[in-house]
Amino acid sequence: MSVPNSDKKTTSSEEVVSPNTPSVMDTTPIDLGHIEVLQILNEHGEVDKGLEPDFSDERLLEIYRAMVLARAFDTRMMTMQRQGKMGTFAPNIGQEACIIGQVASLTKEDWFAPSYRSFGAQIMRGWSMEHLMRLWAGFHDGFPPPEGVNDLPFSIVIGSHVLPAVGIGMGMQYKKKNDCVVVNYGDGASSQGAVSEALNFAAVYKAPVVFICENNGWAISTPTSKQTANEILAAHGAAHGMPCIRVDGNDILAMMCATKEATERARNGAGPTLIEAVTFRMSLHTTADDPTVYRNEDEVKMWESRCPILRFATYLTKKGLLDSGAIEETLAACEEDAIKARDAFYAMPPAKPEEIFDHLYESMPKELQAQREEYLRRLRQKGVE
Repeated sequence: MSVPNSDKKTTSSEEVVSPNTPSVMDTTPIDLGHIEVLQILNEHGEVDKGLEPDFSDERLLEIYRAMVLARAFDTRMMTMQRQGKMGTFAPNIGQEACIIGQVASLTKEDWFAPSYRSFGAQIMRGWSMEHLMRLWAGFHDGFPPPEGVNDLPFSIVIGSHVLPAVGIGMGMQYKKKNDCVVVNYGDGASSQGAVSEALNFAAVYKAPVVFICENNGWAISTPTSKQTANEILAAHGAAHGMPCIRVDGNDILAMMCATKEATERARNGAGPTLIEAVTFRMSLHTTADDPTVYRNEDEVKMWESRCPILRFATYLTKKGLLDSGAIEETLAACEEDAIKARDAFYAMPPAKPEEIFDHLYESMPKELQAQREEYLRRLRQKGVE
């Protein structure tokens, strides 16, 4: 991965421009150079032997199970939400390779700053599924990461977590630690000013940060083509002076290899990298969304054939690491784990409505006390204790 070169055209300040001289503004699109594209495993499960990484069989099966578990969790959460037992959440169905691959090379000392569609990565980093269920059900104790897990709580405000991630990376530099930070954000967040500021700070200070732009094609209902004139979002890295690469985000091997190289660069003091992971949101933006209103279902079916889990299972089967029996066994085991997490979540104490007033002030103001009493009175009228 290298920073593309750009040719500079300079004009002397003493040059006299005659009325017949063409405009000094060149309207030709800026050439940001060649953006490298990486795919190792195609949609048919066929591998490029020249690029195939040397991961152990155990590691490959571990990654496969993590992807299957992420989808099992997603599916279970969807069922719970439709039953009225879970809050609104953002499914990551179809993005499992992108999500798992970006944290596969992180150590416990490294940091991860997730967006709100990162279940699989969070589970792999040490979050229990019942913890994540508690989070999405609206319990305040669901947001802090588990003890010993160097993750930020995910951010609902689009792109707001990217700047703090760079701050963590700069803190690592200050403390002379050879660790790194991985932060992800969506194609929609790439249009946020905070993300550009984060890229600029990281590039200038050579912060050990790996930016993962998850380009799933849709910023809620806005397609990429309508929010940016340059749909190659990896070019944002080149524009800010950092190495960048465009990766098939449904190819788990490519995601793992690209992120591994980027994290090693970061730890070695070579600065940040931007990875654009091209993937697709096969499900809803959130459970409050109806994507049939704004996108063609034929497009969804096309991407279903590129399913990252199916692709990886085909590859592992060809390697002799999986067969139909092992696939069914993995699916059943992951489903069982998700159900156990659901049951553990249901067994947790219910929310206490009065707690929403308890964490704002050390000493509650009189007007807030009055609001609290009115709120509780109305709850009692409705039979809520």
